[in-house]
Amino acid sequence: MEARFLLVVAVSLAGWCLSRAGPEPDQSLRVPAGWSHVGRVAPLDELVLTFALRQQNVEHLAKLVGRVSDPDSPQYGKYLSLEELRTLVQPSLLTLSTVHKWLGAYGIKSCKTISTLDFLECVMPASTAERLLPGARFHRYVSGQRSAVRSPVHYTLHEELAEHIDFVGGLHRFPAERKMVTRASRKEEAMARYQQRRVAFHLGVTPAVIRKRYNLTDGDIGALPNNSQACAQFLEQYFHPADLAEFMRLFGSSFGHRSQVDQVVGHQGLGKAGLEASLDVEYIMSTGANISTWVFSNAGTCSLPAPLALSCLPPWERVDPAGCAVWTLLRPRSPPGHSLQRSGGEVGAWLLVPTRVQASPAIPFGPVCHRHPQARLTQNSCLAGDEGAGCRKLAGGKHTFRPSFPASSPYVTTVGGTAFKNPFQVTWEVTDYISGGGFSNVFPMPDYQAAAVRSFLHSAPKLPPRSYYNSSGRAYPDLAALSDNYWVVTNRIPQPWVSGTSASTPVVGGIVALINDRRLQKGLPPLGFLNPALYKLQEKGPSTALYDVTMGCHLSCLDAAVEGQGFCAGPSWDPVTGWGTPNFPQLLRALLNQ
Repeated sequence: MEARFLLVVAVSLAGWCLSRAGPEPDQSLRVPAGWSHVGRVAPLDELVLTFALRQQNVEHLAKLVGRVSDPDSPQYGKYLSLEELRTLVQPSLLTLSTVHKWLGAYGIKSCKTISTLDFLECVMPASTAERLLPGARFHRYVSGQRSAVRSPVHYTLHEELAEHIDFVGGLHRFPAERKMVTRASRKEEAMARYQQRRVAFHLGVTPAVIRKRYNLTDGDIGALPNNSQACAQFLEQYFHPADLAEFMRLFGSSFGHRSQVDQVVGHQGLGKAGLEASLDVEYIMSTGANISTWVFSNAGTCSLPAPLALSCLPPWERVDPAGCAVWTLLRPRSPPGHSLQRSGGEVGAWLLVPTRVQASPAIPFGPVCHRHPQARLTQNSCLAGDEGAGCRKLAGGKHTFRPSFPASSPYVTTVGGTAFKNPFQVTWEVTDYISGGGFSNVFPMPDYQAAAVRSFLHSAPKLPPRSYYNSSGRAYPDLAALSDNYWVVTNRIPQPWVSGTSASTPVVGGIVALINDRRLQKGLPPLGFLNPALYKLQEKGPSTALYDVTMGCHLSCLDAAVEGQGFCAGPSWDPVTGWGTPNFPQLLRALLNQ
């Protein structure tokens, strides 16, 4: 049997007469540490390429997103159906015929598409793929149990398709493995201090602690069958249904809940459960309790450094989530709320996108939550987490912060992380040092946050050197939640002291799903793209809907200029914890009145 390899490629600025360099010359060809080369892909081994076709009406699309997301607009909440969206953005007949003719010239006929017709997934032998993308040479690499097919040399593209296909990527970068943080020693010392002082304490964050801190009662659970939420698992990480059932048995006895997900979309692997996948499912389902939950699963190691996006609905479950996420939310039955946790560096066009293309929010690419504003015209809310300010070394030994993507996307609600001031008491919160934040180098600052960010930049007592960040870029996060000291059940074992924005993001996702449930009960549409409403709510004046976090800084470059410190929290919005953490009853009341 021929080997069948997975590769997602979205092609841009292509054609087939004159050839030129591909649009991603900034992509590194370096093989990361831990990956080993095992040889060339055989000519007849199959690859799967995904082509992103040029959309129509992208300028109109961006304006329409603003109108359906602005609570003061008469079009607020009037989302488009898939049919309306397809009519608006589907490629022109000329684009469709040109691309199909080009593929047909190489004998490529086995292609699938999506409802908006702007993505094609095509199967072809590796030898055909290398002729299609001149210069590319596909090789296989392994890292432990993971495997990836990459080209260690740049490709070229033909000119005639430049106006019909948007971009190409995913040939060079390797998936980065994000490790969960555990901080047992620090917690053990803190526990000893509290025992000595005989102060009542909890032994780590559980659903009960989340509910107490954010003022959710045991009655705050979902009630409607037509509401739903989702999370995603990547990099061959899988949750186990038995772990979820045990988690709910241990920690969910006081409130109504579901102990099973309603649907797993994609491949659900057997064997050892993944800690991050377990965390995501257990906390979105215990916070957004009793709400129908989907899990989107990607079986492969992806062609991304650290993927964020929903995986595909059948029959595309084998495709990398950056490309196949589009299939997910553009299917009629996809859930209206999504909590996503992965992020990667923005430098060099993270995902499948050249930097010049990333700057346009209407270009179709990558995860569906950012392939926009297209998906922002639907009823989905997309959330992302990230980690620290990041650090990038420049020529001459200088440094700059490294923004995370898609956390830096203006079309994603980004969640930072906090910790309790007193680690084992339910008390006020401070910045968790792993909380992400900063300013995009690619995306300009959206109007909805301009006033809040200007206020921070003018009032912050201490900022990093201006050379480290782009003060005119999209600033993030937008809000935050606890990200420290969680209990998780994985492989049937309760595990304490798990930390990361992979914890805070599903918690906020579950809260948004509960608010959607109440809105649907009142005949209101789901929140959809949350950011414009969130910023407008907070900028109206002092609000009790979010707890302001004003203490602590996050991590950055370990150099003499910043000494490992990135941005610091302060009153009102800041690029570490955003507007703060949820106060559920007040946030619910405010967003029910939007």
